[in-house]
Amino acid sequence: MLRLAVALRDEDVQVRVIAPGGAGLPHHETLDGVDVERYRYAPRAHETLAYTGTMHSQVRESWGARLALAGLVGAGLVRATQVRRAFHPAVIHAHWWFPGGLVGRLLSQAGNTPLVTTLHGSDLRLAQESPAAAKLFRYVTRGSSALTAVSKWLAREAEALAPGSAPIVAPMPVVPAIFRPRGNRSTNRLLFVGKLNAQKGSEQLLRAFALMRTSATLDIVVGVGSDEKDARGLADVLGISNRLTWHPLLEQEQLAHLYAEVSALVVPAIDEGLGLTAIEALLSETPVVAFASGGLTDMVLHEQTGLLVPPGDHVALARALDALLARDDRGAALGRAGRAFALETFGPAAAARKYADLYRTVVGSRAS
Repeated sequence: MLRLAVALRDEDVQVRVIAPGGAGLPHHETLDGVDVERYRYAPRAHETLAYTGTMHSQVRESWGARLALAGLVGAGLVRATQVRRAFHPAVIHAHWWFPGGLVGRLLSQAGNTPLVTTLHGSDLRLAQESPAAAKLFRYVTRGSSALTAVSKWLAREAEALAPGSAPIVAPMPVVPAIFRPRGNRSTNRLLFVGKLNAQKGSEQLLRAFALMRTSATLDIVVGVGSDEKDARGLADVLGISNRLTWHPLLEQEQLAHLYAEVSALVVPAIDEGLGLTAIEALLSETPVVAFASGGLTDMVLHEQTGLLVPPGDHVALARALDALLARDDRGAALGRAGRAFALETFGPAAAARKYADLYRTVVGSRAS
């Protein structure tokens, strides 16, 4: 989201970001020239819903988290209303239909300001899992002047849940200056970045790695909210622990170096909204081997920028990884094509231009 806000300045779009508070985050700061304001929504000890990817599980398991969620929506609406009166925005852009889109819908209705709502993936899964959430999702989409989705697959899923919403495919940008080839690539070294859970396919990853004929190593960057203990236990059972390197969540610059060092990124996720790690790897000229599922098929083009295998099939995943590592020249060719494709499709300038045009369209439609 910040990358888009920064890139939009080159399109003469001024952005003010309002976001929930979190541990260690200042109330106000300027990031790369963009004003970011964070609002309090609960006592500090309970401001844990944002930025961890665990909001859904926290709310499901704790009444305290449910109260914090109510505060997040309520306090967000209050602060956004105050900022709207002072800032007078031409457009409200909400990321994730809940809670941001709900706040945006109420704010848009009160101030007659057009709303653009962007779906990222995890938010749509919430709407798909609950009839009540689906009803609320349709309420938000009906109040949006435009609905965008970060992948073609996500747009199709949203249209199925809210017929007539006509989502526009508009991915978020990445930063090519950070993610780039660095000339120090290893052989037979694989990488996984993300949560260790069922949706991200961590079990299929480990089982595939255990089946590989190639004597490879695997770096695992553990995402927030992971089932790391279970994953380590499975690795022990499979007898592969001595070939694994575990990393905590890394800063972007550290992660960029890791992408550029490995032979391939493995993304065995199911129904991924977009797959940001895959884009970052492609920019690093690192081929991606993934399940043919969700938004991953937008960027992992089989035999062009990487390899796709049937979703959930760890045997096919192992075979694809062996085939890729068997020929260094094949991986290099896929990597070069992947970077060219990612620059054209997910570069900041292209994303900013698309969203700026969309803003002008919805403002013009409202004026007429």
